[in-house]
Amino acid sequence: MSIEAVRAFFAQQGREGDIREFPVSSATVELAAQAVGCAPERIAKTLSFKVEGRCVLVVCAGDAKIDNPKFKAQFHTKAKMLTPDEVVAFTGHAVGGVCPFAIETPVVTVYLDRSLGRFETVYPAAGSSNSAIELTLAELERFSRAAGWVDVCKGWQEGA
Repeated sequence: MSIEAVRAFFAQQGREGDIREFPVSSATVELAAQAVGCAPERIAKTLSFKVEGRCVLVVCAGDAKIDNPKFKAQFHTKAKMLTPDEVVAFTGHAVGGVCPFAIETPVVTVYLDRSLGRFETVYPAAGSSNSAIELTLAELERFSRAAGWVDVCKGWQEGA
């Protein structure tokens, strides 16, 4: 089970007790925000794309959407989301619980979108459709082993 891999990963960091499991679904931004008790934009959603046969995960704010021209400029290809089966094959996590943790394959690269930068802490999923963990941006960057920060989203800026 994916959450068990994430729990084991965070146990190595001394943080397994920080994973929150809910009696309700947190599979969408709206459901996760209700379960956690925060604004939807503070949910750190993980989007999965195929780039040159590899998997690219973009972790962005809950109110952000992929900006296709920005994505193409960053990754030199059109944004093409993975199918649910491909997501599981690449990450080991099912849609609704996809997160950038406990991924042990070199064909997955994680990027953090600058839409997250306005928050001190965010809530990414923890490997299941009813879990989350609160992390600072520095912790998210470290624990996700992010390759870097990107600017590939729209719709999150004030007044947008």
